[in-house]
Amino acid sequence: MAFTTIGDTNAARRVEDEIFRQGRDLKGSGFRVLVFAALGLSILILLVLLGQVLNDGWSVLSERFGDFWSGTLRSRSEDEKLGISQGLVGSFWIAVFVGVLAFPIGISAAIYLEEYAPQNWITKTLDIAIRNLAGVPSVVYGLLGLFLFVKLANDGQSSLYAGGITLAILVLPIVVITSAEAIRAVPSSLRESAYGVGATKWDVVRSQVLPFAAPGILTGTLLSLSRAVGEAAPLILVGAITGRLAPRDGSFLTLDQFDDRFTAMPIVIVGWVQESGRDDGFAAAAGAAIVVLLGLVIIMNSVAVLLRNYFEKKRG
Repeated sequence: MAFTTIGDTNAARRVEDEIFRQGRDLKGSGFRVLVFAALGLSILILLVLLGQVLNDGWSVLSERFGDFWSGTLRSRSEDEKLGISQGLVGSFWIAVFVGVLAFPIGISAAIYLEEYAPQNWITKTLDIAIRNLAGVPSVVYGLLGLFLFVKLANDGQSSLYAGGITLAILVLPIVVITSAEAIRAVPSSLRESAYGVGATKWDVVRSQVLPFAAPGILTGTLLSLSRAVGEAAPLILVGAITGRLAPRDGSFLTLDQFDDRFTAMPIVIVGWVQESGRDDGFAAAAGAAIVVLLGLVIIMNSVAVLLRNYFEKKRG
């Protein structure tokens, strides 16, 4: 008969724990390898696409960059006045609509849900609904904008405000989710210390919660703005112009053009890619427009990172 001592049992347990730890480390390292491999493949594909786009549009960017910025939509690629100014103006006003409508409403909704709303089944249902809306394809929002802001509100006439409001609704769930996550990450100790000195609910939110959550809120809002500027499907459905849009007299930055036909950078690119089948020169113009749009998106993302770092340092 064999006897097992307590020391032998403890040694066996230590061996089992060591085997389990090594197996867990192997699984973790294998997962990290897969993640880095997927990331490297994604970056490689992105670089290949970017190189192709730069190659297509370099002739336009290098030869007539200034004229390309100030030019308008034309029917021939050889036209020296061909350019993206109308697309830039449309994208600018779309960004204004998103900033004016989606940001205040989304941040206010996040503050209410996280700081004021009671935690019951209604709040949980709203949270699930908002997260589901964030995953809805953009073309569905385009159909919504077509029905509400073109067919009903404007008698079938496309307009700039229809496109701007549609994209503001599209990014609104993203603004709510990112702002709510930033507010949720605020330590409870900040709230409790403020309540301890007699602060009201609004004083706590204004002086403690929002300054601490500002980096996350700014990052989420600017990234959602980048998505809105790059969306094409909703704008196509609400009637953005893919062909030639006649130049207007005077400045493009006037409020009376909200009811006019409009275009935007993604729509300009789509139209020129379609036109490249009959006119090869539009392929180079489309490549140059893609580079400009990518540059604008990178600038907005860089601003988001800089603002986040600034507020984090200020918070620290």
